[in-house]
Amino acid sequence: MAVDKTIVAKIARLARINVPDERLEPLAAELNGILNWIAELDELKTDHVAPLASVTDHALPMRDDVVTDGNCLDDILSNVPESASGFFVVPKVVE
Repeated sequence: MAVDKTIVAKIARLARINVPDERLEPLAAELNGILNWIAELDELKTDHVAPLASVTDHALPMRDDVVTDGNCLDDILSNVPESASGFFVVPKVVE
């Protein structure tokens, strides 16, 4: 499918994007390049290729799904400039 500047103008109008007339032709060329690249990928034979979820064949370690409080309040509060009663102190923004 070839894209010309009238199709680019229609796509821009449907997407509610203001594209100047001098940009329509370069955008059409870019879209044609993308579509040609996708057509090249479509020519590949992938009938006997298994779907790939990861490039490595490692299983992820699983842990028990247990809700905890983290037990690291002191570590967290050591990173803030000011704390009070176990909470962050922040500037008042609403009167």
